[in-house]
This record gives sequence, C-alpha cells and structure tokens, in this order.
Amino acid sequence: MDPADAPEMARQAPSPRASSEAVPVADGGLISGKKSVGSSPGKKAGCHLRQTRSGQVMKMDSEEVGSGASLSRASSASLGFSFSFTGFTALPEDIVSDIRAFREIENRADLESGETRRKMMAEPTYPIYLKFTDVGYKVLEKRITSSTEKDILRGITGSARPGELLALMGPSGSGKTSLLSLLGGRITGNIIRGSISYNDEPYSKSLKGRIGFVTQDDVLFAHLTVRETLTYAALLRLPKTMTRQQKEERAMNVITELGLQRCQDTIIGGSFTRGVSGGERKRVCIGNEILVNPSLLFLDEPTSGLDSTTALRIVRVLTEIAESGKTVVTTIHQPSSRLFHSFDKLILLGKGSLLYFGRASKAMSYFSSIGFSPLIAMSPAEFIVDLANGNTNDVTIPAELEVKGRPGESDWDGRSGKLSPEDVHEYLVKTYETRVAEKKKKKKTLAPLPISEDLKARVSSSRRRDWGANWWQQYSILFWRGLKERRHDYLSWMRITQVLTIAVILGLLWWQSNTRTIRDLEDQAGLLFFISVFWGFFPVFTAIFTFPQERVMLNKERAVDMYRLSAYFMARTTSDLPLELFLPVIFLLIVYFMAGLRLSIPHFFLNMLVVFLTIIAAQGLGLAIGASIMNIKKATTLASVTVMTFMLAGGFFVKRVPGFIAWLRFLSFNYHSYRLLLKVQYDHVPPSLDAPELDNGVKEVAVMIAMVFAYRFLAYVSLRRMEMAK
Repeated sequence: MDPADAPEMARQAPSPRASSEAVPVADGGLISGKKSVGSSPGKKAGCHLRQTRSGQVMKMDSEEVGSGASLSRASSASLGFSFSFTGFTALPEDIVSDIRAFREIENRADLESGETRRKMMAEPTYPIYLKFTDVGYKVLEKRITSSTEKDILRGITGSARPGELLALMGPSGSGKTSLLSLLGGRITGNIIRGSISYNDEPYSKSLKGRIGFVTQDDVLFAHLTVRETLTYAALLRLPKTMTRQQKEERAMNVITELGLQRCQDTIIGGSFTRGVSGGERKRVCIGNEILVNPSLLFLDEPTSGLDSTTALRIVRVLTEIAESGKTVVTTIHQPSSRLFHSFDKLILLGKGSLLYFGRASKAMSYFSSIGFSPLIAMSPAEFIVDLANGNTNDVTIPAELEVKGRPGESDWDGRSGKLSPEDVHEYLVKTYETRVAEKKKKKKTLAPLPISEDLKARVSSSRRRDWGANWWQQYSILFWRGLKERRHDYLSWMRITQVLTIAVILGLLWWQSNTRTIRDLEDQAGLLFFISVFWGFFPVFTAIFTFPQERVMLNKERAVDMYRLSAYFMARTTSDLPLELFLPVIFLLIVYFMAGLRLSIPHFFLNMLVVFLTIIAAQGLGLAIGASIMNIKKATTLASVTVMTFMLAGGFFVKRVPGFIAWLRFLSFNYHSYRLLLKVQYDHVPPSLDAPELDNGVKEVAVMIAMVFAYRFLAYVSLRRMEMAK
C-alpha cells in the first residue's frame, strides 16, 4: 500500500475504535462490535485493539489542529504525557506498547469486586453520525415587570462518529449539561439556534428508541434490587418480538457485562436506605440505557461523587460501549489523567463559548501552540479547566496577551497570575475562532458520511411509536413493580405502630360501649364519625406525595417511550390498593370488638366495605391534588384546608349548617361515609343523631363511587397536561 494513501483511508474509516471488519458500508450494512486483535509488524505481540486504533486515529486527524507539534495517539491512549519543568514530552514507543498491553489485561478485571467479566456484547448497531454547527441556546429570565435573555451557549460546533467517546469539559456553569441536553433532544423550549443533525437529518421522534440518556442524578427505585430494576426495564423497553425469557436473559447479560453479578440481589438504596455503592448505582443507570442497544449514548457527569478508581471503572465501561460501534457523548467536570487519556475527542467550554474541539491527545499541544504551557507538572485536565476559568497561575502567557494585560507597564510579570480571567477567556475564544473554528466547521459539515441514503432516511422516518409491550403487559409489569417498591413504605413498622396505637386507644376509650341511653348513643356515634374522619384523612396525605415524588422517574421513563401514561396511571393507582387496605382490616378488628359494636358478621363486613370505599375516595382526592399542583408544600396546604372543610361539613360538629354553605357536605366523603356507618350500625337511625333522608344508603354509595372515578379522572387529566406542557 502506498503510504500516501494511509491518511485518506483512515479518514474513510467510520470509527477510531471499530476494526476493519466493522465499517458501515454504503449498501446499508450496520456497524458490528467485532474487534481485531491481531498484532502488526514491528510491534510486540499482545498489543490489542487500542494499538491498532491509536494508529488509525493518529493518521485520521493529523490535520485537525492547525498548529503545534501533535502528540501521538499511541502515547496519549496509555499514559499520555511525561511532564518536565518546562513542559511535556511523549513517552518512548516501546514503553508505551508494554503499558498498553498491560492495560488491556487490566481492563478485563472488575476493580471493585475483583471479578473477571466479559466485554460488551458485539451486537449490530445502527450507525449515527452526530454533527452540530453554531449551536446557540438562550433562556428567558422572567422578572416582575420584564424579561431578559441570557446566553447559555454561543456558537458551539463539533461532531462525533460511531465508535468515538466525546467528552464535554469545562468549569461549572459553562453549559456542558445544556449542550448535552440539546444534543440528546431533551430541550425543546426557549431560544435555540444553529443546526444539530443525526446522519445529516434533524431530530425526530423515531430517534427516541436509538438514543440512551443517563442523567447526572441516579433516578432509580430505592427498594428494587439491581436484577429487578434491569429486568423490569427490559420487559418494558425491549421489542415485542422478544419473548419474556429472552428479555430476562438480556437483562442478565447486561448485569454480567457491567460486572454487577455480586450485587444483583442487593437493593439500589437511597438517602435513608443502604444499598449498592455509588459506582454500582451508576452502572445500573448505564445498564438501563444499553439494554436497548442504543446508537447514541449521552451521559451527564457519570463520575461525579465517585473516587478515582470507581470513576476509571465507569469510563472504561463507556470506552467498551463505544468500541461496540456506538457514539458516546459525556460531560465530565475535572477527570484524572487516566480518565482524560481515555477520551477520543474533547470539547472545552468556557462561559458558554467553545475554547477547543479536537482530539483529546492534541489538546495540550494546541494550547502550547497558542502560548499556554504549564510551568510545573500537572494533569492535562487540570491545566485546561484552569485555563477555561481564566486562571494563569504557573502557566506561560502569550506575548500579545501579556501586553494587553497591563499596557504601559514593561516590568509586569505575566506569570504572576494578575491577568484578568475575562482577558484570558476572550483571547482563548478569539484564537480558536481565527485559527481552527472555520476549518473544522467546513471539514465536519461538508464531509460525506460513509453510509447509504437508506440509513440516513431511517433517522427521519415518521414511524409509529414501537412500544415494547402492549397495554395490558405494561399495566401488569408496572403493577408488580409498584407493589414491590412501595410495600416497604406502606408496611413499615412506623405506619403499623401508628395505626395499632390509635386503634388500641380508641378501643380503650370506647370500651364495650352501649346504646342504652341517648348519651351513650351519641358517644358511640362519635366513634363512628372518628373512624370516617381518620380513614378519610390518612389516605389523602399519603396519596398527595405519589406523583410529585415520582415526577422525575415518570419524566425519565416517558422520555424514552417506556410505557403509555394511561398504563402507568392505572398501575400506580391500583397497586396501592392492596397495601392501603391491609392496615384498615387490622384497625377494625381491634376497634370493632373492643368498642362492642354490633356483633354480627354481615354488619362487620359492611362496616369494612364502607371504610374501604372511604379510603379509595380519599385516595383519589389526594392523587388529584398532588397531580394538579406537583408541589408537595403547596399540595399539603391545600389538602389540609380541603380535608378540614369536609370534616366540619360532615354533619357531626354542626347540626344546623347555614344554607349558603350547606352544599359543601355533598362534596364531603366524610359526610356520606358517616351516614353509611350509622345505617349499618343502627337499622333505624335515632332522630337524636340528626341524619335525615337516610333510607337504604344507595344514594350515599353512588355518590362515593362517583367521587372515586371523578377524582382519579381529574388526576389523570392533570398528568396529561403536565406532560404536554413540557
């Protein structure tokens, strides 16, 4: 082969991580995850994919950064740079080869568990080439009398190919998460300019199933185990063509690939519940997304809060995902040197502006070429983030910037760190725009993609949503998931103790009550009213937290079309019923017989049915308030006022309610349940209890059943409106 043809062949390769067997050809073929492990002439045996990949990358992008000597990808892929006091030099190639061979062996071991694990599944992957040009983003800051626009991103240009790991770096507030959300299709409002294309096509809903998005916060159910979490996700997200057994096997494969075998039966845990470690929790979040074999994987700060070893483990997982032919984009705050050298491409942001885009291995040589070099040994990540912050301590300063910093002071030392951060930022932005930006923009935008037109068209195809399960299957899966997750809260010792304590106190206060006198009768009626109030009050304040607490999870799962909103709503409201009805049974068993209420099996079960109906109606009110407000503090305040009003209008405290407010009692489930309890307890309600128009109780039952459905319908409409407003 003519050596002059090598750069051209390298540029045609779809991925620096994919082998020669994994090229997406123009006849519609897909990228496969197969790797070439053969050794090349002149290299030591045992050098695997990284050695071959490093050579390809070095050839492919020798023209990407316009100035400065480029460091080889081979050295940067392993340990990167060896710094001296005056700068940095590349490691010798023979040492690099030995280090790289050692790291290939090290990569196979789970650093947290000490277990060996296999590489990522080599599955066919639909290739998606991500390009974005001059991306800008503004938000409207609304004030009392006016609103202003605030720039978050200013003209960001870049690209990522299948098989590449692109890192978005920058100080806090530089716009990393906003850019990632824009690229992942998670931001649609405010003011967006520029273009973002996927295989040269704009974003469409059909891309949802091909994009994985891992948020910075670990949004998981705390009381589900690792295996349950991934199994439920597989059952809901994987296509209908797969059987249940195949979906469960796929979940187990992901557990094996991510090295989670040891903790697969451990609960996820949360703030008040001990579970898996932070690194394992993050891998579960990644596993939720790679279940569906996405072509594009976006991750927001996957290493935040983790120690360096665990963070390295996460990044190596991302590297393997990219090697299987996927495009991986991640934000990262300030990685260690080893993490930094794992990235293929790097975007450096500062105050929403682009400071660098290119090979991560060439970042140091680029900044050196424009006059910024470290005076002491420091990691590349620390160096470039400091520059993005405008910090020039222990860094050489370009001559033109030094003069601009203190005009007229020839004895000013540019190394003293007194240069303003604004001047440094302005210089970095202008230098990148004049030296590199236009060249990269033309190259990345105009370069043809090595895939067929059919593959490009699939991105913009307006196909119907492909649900992983039908409606009934979604309902069934979500029902059992909800039952397993919330049984710990509903059947906690605190709740059980609370109900049992109140039941015993009531039984002692009304011990073997009777109806021999009018006063005794009124006392017993007071117990019935308290039962109706307690089981109307308790479920309301339990149900209020339902949707506000699960809002983040609902948004996350609905964003990827995991299930229909109607299936979720029905499963969420019905999975609580068995748990909600367990404690009332125990409560009535204690109170009913201690208080000496009517000892008859039919009357006992009728009392139980009335209490159940009250609980379901009250739960519906709580769901409606929580779904319509979605703010726990505001919802609790509104619920307190509503429940107190219903209680006062219930007909026990005030016998003669003024006419202009008397209509409120017909909206009160306390009023109707109290009347039903009186009817069950006394065949003929005494006139002294003031319960007029109480015949056979059919009207009261009908009103409460109407409340059950009306409140839940209002809650569903509120959820639907919230989703449409996003």
